[in-house]
Amino acid sequence: TSSMDPLGARSQFVEVQNLPTWDQCDEEEGEASPRDEVDRLDGSCLSSFPFREDINRKIVLFKGDVALLNCTAIVNTSNETLMDKNPISDSIHTHAGPELRDELFKLKGCRTGEAKMTEGFRLAARFIVHTVGPKYKARYRTAAESSLYSCYRNVLQLAKEHAMVSVGVCVISTAKRGYPPEEATHIALRTVRRFLENHGENIETVVFAVSDVEEAVYRKLLPLYYPRSRAEELSSLPLLPADVGNREGEPVVPERQIRITEKPGSLPDDREGSGLGLGLGPVGSHAFARMEGDVDKQRKQVLQRQLSEAAQHKQHERNYNRWLFKARAEDLSDIAALKALYQTGVDICGRTVMVVVGRNIPVMQIDMEKALLYFIHVMDHITVKEYVMVYFHTLTSEHNHLDTDFLKKLYDIVDAKFKKNLCAFYFVHPTFRSKVSTWFFTTFSVPGMKEKVHHVETLQQLFRCILPEQIDIPPFVLEYDTRSLDCFSWLLNTLAPSRLVRCALPGRGRSRERLLHLSGRSQEWHCSAALVEKRDLLIAQ
Repeated sequence: TSSMDPLGARSQFVEVQNLPTWDQCDEEEGEASPRDEVDRLDGSCLSSFPFREDINRKIVLFKGDVALLNCTAIVNTSNETLMDKNPISDSIHTHAGPELRDELFKLKGCRTGEAKMTEGFRLAARFIVHTVGPKYKARYRTAAESSLYSCYRNVLQLAKEHAMVSVGVCVISTAKRGYPPEEATHIALRTVRRFLENHGENIETVVFAVSDVEEAVYRKLLPLYYPRSRAEELSSLPLLPADVGNREGEPVVPERQIRITEKPGSLPDDREGSGLGLGLGPVGSHAFARMEGDVDKQRKQVLQRQLSEAAQHKQHERNYNRWLFKARAEDLSDIAALKALYQTGVDICGRTVMVVVGRNIPVMQIDMEKALLYFIHVMDHITVKEYVMVYFHTLTSEHNHLDTDFLKKLYDIVDAKFKKNLCAFYFVHPTFRSKVSTWFFTTFSVPGMKEKVHHVETLQQLFRCILPEQIDIPPFVLEYDTRSLDCFSWLLNTLAPSRLVRCALPGRGRSRERLLHLSGRSQEWHCSAALVEKRDLLIAQ
């Protein structure tokens, strides 16, 4: 990648056109979606950053010194005086020579988020674009995000205005400014992507120049914003953060979207039919002239109610996003190993089926907060469309039962899409106690769930909604269900002289299976619930 100087010696500068572009880099083995899942999602899931081979050809990831790149311009990250001492600036000054420092004195500094340009002097690059990244503090995170976005945006805007063909971009948020590396990388990658989409027709190459430490973060996040195939686009979809900015990649601040309309206190103009002259029309239609209450006050009250609801919704969304961010950063391999939650096929309506195995949840032995994080991590991308859940209560004990406080906390934390797109919750092999608990919980704690819960006594009933080949059932569940049916058949055969038959009786809107005894003399039907209890006792033994 090094060029030759006129005397034939190998130059230290790196030719950008010799570096491999992002579309030439092989996709890494990761948590890609299975082929059949990708095909099924293909028509329904749209990424905010779709696969674009033309954009990928413009992207280069270079591990090395940005000062050595032979391109139209390179980026220097500095402070407000443009005299910062950091490894990137030091290298640029060393290679550019003392003339650069003299030129920077003439610029008289630079504000945070802005960009200024100088010549490259002794560099291979023709220009240097200087920008000032923000100092990061958690309490001023929104301001820091906006400033960092402005850095990348203004750098690229200068490149466009000066018809630059190639730009070498360093990591603008230096370590001494305290910006979290992964958050900064998200902003850098999406801002560059959006600029290339909307304004980058003349920019041929953007080189992300990174260090050894930064390279790992960039390789991890590049597929999210620059997927190299449709499959990688879909597998990266659940890993994208909730806030990916607006059309230009700028962070969206909901509070700033409130706008005051022109003449907020004015009413529709109906002067034509009022019979008043043009000069008196505005007076006659004014709230004071019509002896009405304070219109501004009325509108303020309405607005406050709307803002209160909107603020609550936004607060809930921010809270969920914090949990989601934490879930993506946490090591949840120990929870995943339990195999208590997994995706299987689809039901007869084509909706995704998620399975929960109650027996695989050792409530007393695991960190329940990590269990909650794992649930959010797995379910976030599933719940973007309609889905159903199957819960196997089979052979669970007290050590497997989730308490209602945990379930209520989970229900309160998850995003609205979890509740809206859940079409059915199948409770397989319930006990009398679990039915009572479920009724109380769905009636008093989460009433929105009540109509979606369906108790399923046998797998045969479940197969009416989900075909056997579309659901992976644990072996012990199959064994229990088979033994349950065998015991039931034995009871029927043992008590055959009593002429027992099975029929369906109405029960709260749904048919309920019961064993009925037919008396030869009176021809009356009597419900024998005791037989069902005997069957459960035999199975338990």
